[in-house]
Amino acid sequence: MSQTWSKGYVADVAYIEGYYVQQSPMRLALACHIAGVAVDLPQPGDQASYLELGCGKGMGALLTAAANPGWQVTAIDYNPAHIAAAAALARAARLDNVRFIEADLSLLAESREAQSIPAADFVSLHGLWSWVGPDVRAGIVRLLAAKTRPGGVVHLSYNALPAWQGAIGMQRIVYEAGIRAGGRSDSQAEAGLALARDVKAAGGKYLAESPMASDLIDTISGMEKAYLSHEFMSAHWCPFFHADVAAAMAEAKLDWVASANPLENFNELMLTEEQRALLDRYKDPIMRELVKDTCQPRQLRHDVFVRGARRLSDQERDAVIGGLTLSPLVSPGELQTKLQVPAGVAEMAGPLKDMMEMAMQGTATVADLLKSAKGRSSPIELASVLVGSNQCQIVMRPDDAQPDSADRLNRVLAARVDSIVEPKTSGGLASSRLGGGLPAATLVQFIAGRLLDGQREDDADAWIAQLSRDVLPEKHDRVREVVTAAIEQRVPVLRRLGIVPQ
Repeated sequence: MSQTWSKGYVADVAYIEGYYVQQSPMRLALACHIAGVAVDLPQPGDQASYLELGCGKGMGALLTAAANPGWQVTAIDYNPAHIAAAAALARAARLDNVRFIEADLSLLAESREAQSIPAADFVSLHGLWSWVGPDVRAGIVRLLAAKTRPGGVVHLSYNALPAWQGAIGMQRIVYEAGIRAGGRSDSQAEAGLALARDVKAAGGKYLAESPMASDLIDTISGMEKAYLSHEFMSAHWCPFFHADVAAAMAEAKLDWVASANPLENFNELMLTEEQRALLDRYKDPIMRELVKDTCQPRQLRHDVFVRGARRLSDQERDAVIGGLTLSPLVSPGELQTKLQVPAGVAEMAGPLKDMMEMAMQGTATVADLLKSAKGRSSPIELASVLVGSNQCQIVMRPDDAQPDSADRLNRVLAARVDSIVEPKTSGGLASSRLGGGLPAATLVQFIAGRLLDGQREDDADAWIAQLSRDVLPEKHDRVREVVTAAIEQRVPVLRRLGIVPQ
């Protein structure tokens, strides 16, 4: 069962280890630029500060610290098991610019410990706001008010309403059945989900007829138990309307500016023509977001706030975005120019498609890509489509050599991988050029580690043999296919970003 000190938050089962690109400083900066808000990006010699609240096992903080050895990274979590795991990885990688703190966020702002936390240029709260009680949320606001510097950027994700309204009943029945089943939180979640499946099968109206609840019941059975425990077994689980979150952040002088998911900021991709007409009745951004959220199934919001938003003119915004450097994350053959979006299928054609194809050839600025194809497009459209479709990432330092800190962490992460038969996690690799992490599957971490140790692609047979040890013989050919594809498609990306040697 959950620990007595946990205050209703799941603490007897550690959360899954993950890296989420929305936490990247450059992704947050892009969101601000799209919204026409200025961001002071740290220069190479600046001593910037990054703060993560609810850091879990610390993967985001570790990647940020390793990629930016001149920064000070502070990461806080309530669960000592999370802090112990994160600190162990930091020690193994010999990272001296990241600090992990075990603390109760309902009390931290007024504590002596808070005095040692530097004012932050970037703050991230992923998977926290919807899973903690009102006293913790109030403490978070006080801490943000005290520790977000003027001009600082804050990322906050949460389960959003009204998308979750169709599954509130499902979460409650999972939670109530689970706590009555007893045992650890993962066993409780399984017991609760078993009842939810039975209620749906019996024609329970709010589970069988709600598309979201029905889909969740059908799909979550294969998810990791640790994830299900933390998602559904918190006593304080609660989805929120964007307007209420924005009002809470306003108490810390934080203004909402945009979504950290670039495509969500383009109404043409998110809404039908009739829905956009309704949206255009209002100028107030909070009201416009309510209309958008009522029209589209946005279950998890990734909101970006700024403390003291400085507005740019359209010309200034386009100049800033035009100067950003993009680097492809996929091979040219993997490029997708048809994107599935809430408004339907968006097909990129003409000059925009040509520029997307050009972007796959290597690192380039947005402005240079715009010059490469005849026709009309805009910096904001091109950058948002390429980054929002996860086919490119913004580069912070295009010419930087990879620091030893990043190599050390990437070796540590790679050394943990000796099998591809394991639960899926959202892993990453540190890249100074990105100023943060590159999302990377465990197989890509494995390959990066071997290349960092001086091996080459010619050693792939040995890699395949190692990764096939716990795979059924009839699936060895499939392992070879997967490893070969990863070498062909991902190693050029790793080299371009300076993660592995040329």
